[in-house]
Amino acid sequence: MAARDQQARIAVGAAYAAQGFSFAALLTQTNVLKDRFGFTDGELSLVLLAVPLVAGIGSIVAGALAPRLGSAPVLRVGGPLVCAALVAVGAASSVPALAAALVLLGLGLGIVDATMNMQGVAVERRYGRPLLSSFHGWWSLGAVAGALTTAATAKAGLTVLESLTAAALVGLVLTLAAGPRELRRAEETALAPSTVDAAAVAAIPWRPVALIGTAVMLMYVADSATSNWSAVFLDDVLESSRSVAALGVFAYQCATMLGRAAADRLVRQYGPAVVTRAGAAIGGVGLLVVAAAPDSGVALAGFALQGLGLCVVVPLSFSAAGRLDPAHTGVAVARVNLFNYAGFVVGAGLIGVVAEAADLRWAFVVPAVLAFGVIGLAGSFAVRAPDRTPTGSPTRVV
Repeated sequence: MAARDQQARIAVGAAYAAQGFSFAALLTQTNVLKDRFGFTDGELSLVLLAVPLVAGIGSIVAGALAPRLGSAPVLRVGGPLVCAALVAVGAASSVPALAAALVLLGLGLGIVDATMNMQGVAVERRYGRPLLSSFHGWWSLGAVAGALTTAATAKAGLTVLESLTAAALVGLVLTLAAGPRELRRAEETALAPSTVDAAAVAAIPWRPVALIGTAVMLMYVADSATSNWSAVFLDDVLESSRSVAALGVFAYQCATMLGRAAADRLVRQYGPAVVTRAGAAIGGVGLLVVAAAPDSGVALAGFALQGLGLCVVVPLSFSAAGRLDPAHTGVAVARVNLFNYAGFVVGAGLIGVVAEAADLRWAFVVPAVLAFGVIGLAGSFAVRAPDRTPTGSPTRVV
């Protein structure tokens, strides 16, 4: 490959890692924030709803700006915004201050999620082979590091503010280092067979985007259960220590990273639909193991199994979305990204309601059932890029 493509691949991987690190560093502190502000399970779920709701707005903003400016400049604004928000969350001493910080965080996360995946799709296109799973593997590697950082700082007795400030600094360094080497707008659209205009955006079909997005939403209901509630589950239900409670996200993301390291090769061999079906089945079983876990060791194994299976859904969804966008506008990626936050909204609310009505064990059974629903939607991932003409339409992968 050209040196420029390799340079861009490294830079985009760093952007994914920064986002994963920052996100996990925050989510592994949910049990601490719950205790600090005296939230019930239901109240915590309402607070957590603010992040994906505002993130959806951030994704819409990114989808509007990227076709005009390119995804890289928008990404370079969103990354530092996430880092600033982490410090604000750690410094919050009241519920209104926490809410304001989470709104800022949600806006930044939405911008970064959409634009880093636009960059990932563009690099994959330039390479001419599946790469999205490996990029999301970098996200998982960052998340593993973020979860370990939380566990280590908790063991060392650091405050939430000190822990999140350290995470913000790591994320900021990665973001600033990656920015200048990301693909410019002309490089993103260099292989586009049609021009980037209103007609090109209107030509992006909604039905396959909606089917792919629904699978993403179901996956993120399951993901939000683990990301938002694993620390609370390990702490409150299984009575683990604070440092062990942070390892739920660690186990999940570690297995996710391993699964994504192999996923690109599996997709080349078996196709995206088969890989998605298998992953959804494995992930659903993992969540059932968590729900039935008698101790923290079994629960951590269940979180790992969930990550190993469901890890393929998101990268393959963005790869499919990129193939639905012949003008390389990034709009299809931004649209699919909205279902990400719909899943988090549904997940945060649903898990909170079930936890209040029954308990957190049943709250992990619900996303397990929904994860199995991804199996029926896996065929929508097998979409082939349209012919290199402005009128080409997507076809199915045989």
